[in-house]
Amino acid sequence: MGIRKKTNKNPPVFSHEFVIQNHADIVSCVAMVFLLGLMFEVTSKFAVLFITVQYNVTTSTNEAPEETAGNKFHHGIKDLATIFFYMLVAIIMHAIIQEYVLDKLNRKKHFSKTKHSKFNESGQLSAFYLFSFGWGTSILLSENLLSSPVSLWENYPHTQMLFQMKFYYICQLGYWLHALPELYFQKTKKEDIPRQLVYIFLYLGHIAGAYILNLNRLGLVLLVLHYFVELLFHFSRLIYFSNENRQMGFTIWAVLFVLGRLLTLSLSVLTVGFGLSTTENQGFDLAAGNFNVPFVRVTVLAAICFTQAFMMWKFINFQLRRWREHAQAQTMKKKQAPPKSKSKKDKANGVNGMNSHGADSPRARKEKSS
Repeated sequence: MGIRKKTNKNPPVFSHEFVIQNHADIVSCVAMVFLLGLMFEVTSKFAVLFITVQYNVTTSTNEAPEETAGNKFHHGIKDLATIFFYMLVAIIMHAIIQEYVLDKLNRKKHFSKTKHSKFNESGQLSAFYLFSFGWGTSILLSENLLSSPVSLWENYPHTQMLFQMKFYYICQLGYWLHALPELYFQKTKKEDIPRQLVYIFLYLGHIAGAYILNLNRLGLVLLVLHYFVELLFHFSRLIYFSNENRQMGFTIWAVLFVLGRLLTLSLSVLTVGFGLSTTENQGFDLAAGNFNVPFVRVTVLAAICFTQAFMMWKFINFQLRRWREHAQAQTMKKKQAPPKSKSKKDKANGVNGMNSHGADSPRARKEKSS
């Protein structure tokens, strides 16, 4: 289960280098402690808090005849323990993908340091986005959220979730929390840390907000949409690193990115701005999980609009930088291009000019000699 990075150096025990090289082994041991706790009656109640999903609610057959008993869940403070355990799992999976997939590809391609870090980032995120997109899509189809958009705000608050929905949110929060210690484990450059922290906390804030405010249906739809666009970007970047002439994926991603931002804003305004404001269950009730008041709705919409505007600003800067780099590359190619050699026709004209202005023809030399 543990991952040990091969190296000839033996750093001191518990030094920074020792922890970085063996962090997957250390985390695996911690996770194994929780799993072993299930085997003993004394510790099983404590270990269950970390491993299994908490707050199951038994539904009677009169309320939901099509559902079986005990298959609904709501959120609570105990979820923090479960999130912590699956954060450990995410760290282990990160190390497995890094050592057995990405490191082998890096050794074959011989990337530079800059490309090496970007390749690792895109490789890790591509695997996560692909898994999350497929899992989220299956939940959307099973709950018929795509065929009935009204269900995004109908019967709010959506305090009770199916196991797949709640476990999806637990894993999402665990993954983005694991990205914080990974900044240390992967020796991220100081200049890259602010950028990494910004998008990590944006993910955590939006996912936790949708989970706590019982907007889990809207949050799931927006996550699946966003993950699909991001998956295309990182997959296109992986293809670009293998062959720099293949840039068609970036063009498709640019179009879908803009459409994704527009669709995200449309769904958010439709659900929060119009749908929730017209439902019968208005008011603030913390015990019932009802946050359907104007202040909360405006705050949620403002946060979503700010994030989409920030992403569009970053996107425009990214495109402008690419165009400038492309223009500079074209200019350098023109300067370095060698002068064109004269064609055969030009050479022939040059010879005729020499004959007419300087050199004597054979006939003229014969006449002079006579």
